[in-house]
Amino acid sequence: MDESNFFSMNRLVEFGMGMAVAQQMVKTMNESMTNMHVPGAMNQMEKPQQQFFYAMIEGKQAGPFSEQELARLIAEKKVVKETYIWMPSLPNWKMAEQIPEVLKLVALAPPPFQQNK
Repeated sequence: MDESNFFSMNRLVEFGMGMAVAQQMVKTMNESMTNMHVPGAMNQMEKPQQQFFYAMIEGKQAGPFSEQELARLIAEKKVVKETYIWMPSLPNWKMAEQIPEVLKLVALAPPPFQQNK
């Protein structure tokens, strides 16, 4: 498998379409839960905290990185499919290509700019 496979258009389009449906479902559920009235509860439900990640970059553990920071590292090719990533929901470090939250960031990263001639 070469690096271009991680960024392949077919994989990203397929993932992006699945993510769009999933994101819409999550948004709907979050809105429903946030607006839910629970008798006896004084406060609305807490909103989820932002996700953060750690990465092995140049043989060293780095982070925590926000989603925006990790997306920048992906665009700069400092994080590739073989990069080990850890986030609080994972029991162990995994390669970036095995983590849906990282693949989402790959799908959202713009392609390198190339001016048409």
